[in-house]
Amino acid sequence: MSLPADYSASINLYCNEAASEFVSSEADINPVESLSSSFPIDDESFVDNIFDSELDQMPETQLVTRFHELPEIVTGRQDAVNWMLKVQAYYQFRPETAYLSVNYLDRFLSFHTLPEGKGWPLQLLAVACLSVAAKLEETSVPLLLDLQTLEPRFLFKPSTVQRMEILVMARLKWRLHIITPFYFLHYFIEKLSCVSPNCNNSIHSVLSHSSDIIISILRVINFLDYTPSSIAAAAVLWVTNQTIDDPKLGCIHKRVNKDMVKRCYNLIKKNMSKLSHGKVLNGTIPARCHARKFCNKGFKSSHSSPPNKC
Repeated sequence: MSLPADYSASINLYCNEAASEFVSSEADINPVESLSSSFPIDDESFVDNIFDSELDQMPETQLVTRFHELPEIVTGRQDAVNWMLKVQAYYQFRPETAYLSVNYLDRFLSFHTLPEGKGWPLQLLAVACLSVAAKLEETSVPLLLDLQTLEPRFLFKPSTVQRMEILVMARLKWRLHIITPFYFLHYFIEKLSCVSPNCNNSIHSVLSHSSDIIISILRVINFLDYTPSSIAAAAVLWVTNQTIDDPKLGCIHKRVNKDMVKRCYNLIKKNMSKLSHGKVLNGTIPARCHARKFCNKGFKSSHSSPPNKC
C-alpha cells in the first residue's frame, strides 16, 4: 500500500485533544442482550437471506495461506488484534464492535500490503478500524486519543486517525454493515432448544459464553476460512457440549454446512487450551465471562512501555 505523504513516519502524530469534546452517556445497554435484539427468530426467509449474504462477503479462499506466507503480517496482526480486544474489553464495547473492527483490519490487509519493518502503519490501521466499528455500533465513543489506551506502541493525532478512517472505508468500498456470527447466535440457540425443552433459563448464559468464544478466536487467523454461520454454530455446540455428529442437531438449519462446522469446532477444540491459558488471549477475556463449555440443566451433554510519539 502506498500511504499518503501526510502519513510519513517523520510527521509528529501526537497532540492533545480537548476533554470538553468527549462524547459520553451512561447508556444502560447489556452487550449480550444486543446480540439478539430485533432478530426475527421465526422469519425463515430472513434467515435464508443472511445465509446468502454471508457467502457474498467471504474473503478469497487462499487468504489464510497468503497471510501465513508473510510471518511479519501474522505477528503484527496478532499484536494489533490483542490490543484491539483489550481496548474493547476496557471500554465494554459490544461484541459486534470487536468482531467488526478485526474484520475491517483483515479485509484491508487482504487488499493492501503495508510497509515492512515499520510497526506504526499497522497500529494506525488498528486504531482506525476500531474507531470506525465503535462509531457504527456504540452509543458512547471515547475520543480518539482516549481510545488509544492500554499501552499502544504508538500514539496518533486524531486528525491522522480520521484520515486513516476515510482510507479504510474507501478501500472497503464503504461496506461496513456485514453479516457476523452474532446474527445467527440466538437463532441457533433457540433451535437447539429442540434437544431439550427446558433450556429457556440457560439461553442468556449460552449466548454470553458463545459470544466469548467468537471474540476469543478472532486472534486465530485460521478462522478466516470459516463462514459466520459455521463459527456461530461451532461456538454454540462447544458451549453446550454438543457434537456436530449428533443426529438431533439437524434442527439447527438445513443451510448450515456441517462439514465446515465440524472443522471449525475441531479448530476451537485445538486452540482452546491456548485461549483458556492466555497464550493467545493474553489474559484479556472480561472477568464476567469466560470462554468455556457451559452445560446447564437446559442442555443435555453429549460430550508496559510508554507509546512512541511518532
